[in-house]
Amino acid sequence: MSTCTDSNEERNIWNWKSRFVSLICHYSLELSHTMRGSRGFKLKDRCKTTQVHAYNPSSETSTSNPFPFPISKLHFPTINSILQESADSIISLSTAETFLPYGLPRTDSFEPPLELCLKSVDFVESLAELYRKIQMTQDFDKSLVYLEQYALLCSLGDPKLLRRCLQSARQHAVDVHSKVVLSAWLRFERREDELVGSSALDCIGRVVECPNAALLHGYDPNSVFDHCLCSNQISHFGNNFLSSESEEDGVVCFCIGNEEVNCIRGKIAALSAPLKSMLYGNFIESDKQRIDFTHVGISADGMRAVDFFTRTRRLDSCSPNVLLELLSFANRFCCEEMKSACDCYLASLLSDIDEALVLIDYALEERAHLLVASCLQLMLRELPGYLYNPKVLNTFCSSEARERLATVGQASFLLYYFLSQVAIEDNMVSKVTVMLLERLKECANERWQKALALHQLGCVLLERKDYKEAQHCFEMAIEAGNIYSIVGVARTKLKQGQMFLAYELINDIIIKYKPMGWMYQERSLYSLGKQKILDVNEATRLDPTLTFPYKYRAIAMVEDSQIEAAVTEINRIVDFKVSPDCIELRAWCFIALEDYQSAIRDIRALLTLEPNFMMFHGKVRADHLVELLSQHVQPWSPADCWMQLYDRWSFVDDIGSLSVIYQMLINDPGRSVLRFRQSLLLLRLNCQKAAMRSLRLARNHSTSKYEKLVYEGWILYDTGHREEALAKAEESISIQRSFEAFFLKAYALADTTLDSESSSYVIQLLEEALKCPSDGLRKGQALNNLGSIYVDCNKLDLAADCYVSALEIKHTRAHQGLARVYHLKNDRKAAYEEMTKLIDKAQNKASAYEKRSEYCDRDMANNDLSMATQLDPLRTYPYRYRAAGNLLFSWSNCRELLFF
Repeated sequence: MSTCTDSNEERNIWNWKSRFVSLICHYSLELSHTMRGSRGFKLKDRCKTTQVHAYNPSSETSTSNPFPFPISKLHFPTINSILQESADSIISLSTAETFLPYGLPRTDSFEPPLELCLKSVDFVESLAELYRKIQMTQDFDKSLVYLEQYALLCSLGDPKLLRRCLQSARQHAVDVHSKVVLSAWLRFERREDELVGSSALDCIGRVVECPNAALLHGYDPNSVFDHCLCSNQISHFGNNFLSSESEEDGVVCFCIGNEEVNCIRGKIAALSAPLKSMLYGNFIESDKQRIDFTHVGISADGMRAVDFFTRTRRLDSCSPNVLLELLSFANRFCCEEMKSACDCYLASLLSDIDEALVLIDYALEERAHLLVASCLQLMLRELPGYLYNPKVLNTFCSSEARERLATVGQASFLLYYFLSQVAIEDNMVSKVTVMLLERLKECANERWQKALALHQLGCVLLERKDYKEAQHCFEMAIEAGNIYSIVGVARTKLKQGQMFLAYELINDIIIKYKPMGWMYQERSLYSLGKQKILDVNEATRLDPTLTFPYKYRAIAMVEDSQIEAAVTEINRIVDFKVSPDCIELRAWCFIALEDYQSAIRDIRALLTLEPNFMMFHGKVRADHLVELLSQHVQPWSPADCWMQLYDRWSFVDDIGSLSVIYQMLINDPGRSVLRFRQSLLLLRLNCQKAAMRSLRLARNHSTSKYEKLVYEGWILYDTGHREEALAKAEESISIQRSFEAFFLKAYALADTTLDSESSSYVIQLLEEALKCPSDGLRKGQALNNLGSIYVDCNKLDLAADCYVSALEIKHTRAHQGLARVYHLKNDRKAAYEEMTKLIDKAQNKASAYEKRSEYCDRDMANNDLSMATQLDPLRTYPYRYRAAGNLLFSWSNCRELLFF
């Protein structure tokens, strides 16, 4: 027993010794890191470890000592102190370490993503050349030219502009295939599939998006403005097939198994030349009254349908199975008229994706062009939901599948351009994406098509770390005319350890072409030392919209432990361009500063932009991080949330407002009005896709018909369909009078040049809206809009009353309208002071500085416009103002020269 006890004591002593030695090594390593003369004390190291032992930084180090200072100066802990200090270190450990398990990003492993679009080195010249090309092209050949315009304008990232290109391409489409793909693409851009209760064959009443109209061949120049006939149920198969002129009265009997079908010989013969030769030629059947058709592949019901068609030219009494038999019979005996009729009628009968998936192979085998198009249409209009369906993949992805589609005229660059864009958006590095881009490359005929397909394929292969193949694709894209693909070649060389060659490639572009921001941004990846930061700064000067330079400078500041400065740097771009990557980086910085309330704000805003966002390079769900951080901040009640929302709304803090609404939606996820407020904020931040998603969610969560109609109206209005939006608003008002319905109607009507009569009607609508129940946030906006209409009608006193009423309910933007009223009353000082109030209150001040410049002298105006440009380089008025001033100055100098 004593032996066992002694053994346990020895084991415990050994364990204490081991822990003692481990702690000594741990302290030594920490002190070594602390004294290391590298570039500042790394924040990520601070978050990973906690310094628990003091040392004398002035002590001299000995060359024979492995520690960075004399061992005699160290105070070694005792065993008792080990236990106490271990517990203290756990308690004192920074909570930032918990929330930054993967550290912060590093400048040496940080690079901007490649753009997947055509990017010209002279955008204006390329756009002008494309415009000339459109003008010189016949109307019925313009569809692909507008598609090329779409590919070029993708670099701007403006959804409305891109949608207009697709609408123009659809308007000028002639063949059924192009119409089917483009109408499906337009539906995909609106994400109609996300609307609860919607069908793939629904349309908004316009020809350009109507699935029925897409199946009609021909060019209609007014299709973009015309309404479709869906309510009248377009029939693709009519009674326009004339009866045969053959009057042969002879009867022939077709025997199929034990059944007999009597037909008129002449009418059967009139179906095709082969049947005519069989019944009236030199074949033995020409002398027979009974012909055995048992092994022809048609049933007795099918043969009766053939006979019925020859007599009436109608198929509407046939079942789908019989129609398929007729289609096969028509192919076997070359009955083109009957085949066309079956093809049209079967295409018109398709109603859902399941039917399409069943019939597509049969339609391809029988080469039923319209039926294949109808099947494809249902597949395409269900994207992205059915993208990974095995049947859909078998239809599109392989080279053999493309060839099968080509045999019926249903394989094109247009088709695979659409499919590849859907796949890239869903999962850029998937095998499906690669296969679709391979098919896109095979379908490319024109130079721009080859350049686009090869460049996008190169980008995907680069992401998949297939550097050799990616480089080959980029080089081929350069040969096809896409200079920007040189960036791709440089990236592949960098990944293969050829940094100097990558630098030379980008440097040659800067020398050869007019320097642009993205060129210097790219060269900074291959530069060192001061040259790197110079390139990054030059990129911002030439193109302030590039996010990478701001992020790089911020990360460099973080590495120097200047976290507050890093936040300020990120704020420079977030204030005028909201992007998920910048919001994420700022949230990381706030976590490092242990400012968890601000971090939560940013992550909630981030989740509004991308609901499934993964932080820390895709390792942690953003919503999970919010849950963890929320344990360290004071929770808000619903009343607190509404107060915070009003405060942030009045301070023109759109990101803060988004965060509060996100919190409110967690407590009440089915509140459609909150989703609608969310969409308004996202539109202010120019996040149009996210705004549309919020609108769709608002519509889906609506519990009443009248409310659902309003949100559908806003979706239509935001996608350029003003008349349809007005119709939705009127239908909603007919069910129940509501603030939002009146406001939508007024807003849509005001979006034109208003005459006095129209303005009066809009005023009445806004006044009716204000009589309906709503909250102060929306009523403030209605009052502001009403004041604007009064100003346009020169009713300045009424306008001022509206603006004052709006300000009383904290609609801060009304300061701008009130300033305009003062200005029109020739009181510029009061106008200036009113805009100063807005600047003092608003968090986003660029527009306020710009507007205030109109109410002061030239020098003060220049100062305000300079501040506006600094806060938001995307605002164009300051540049135009300064350019006009310089032009006036130059002309003044020219006049002076005339006197000499």
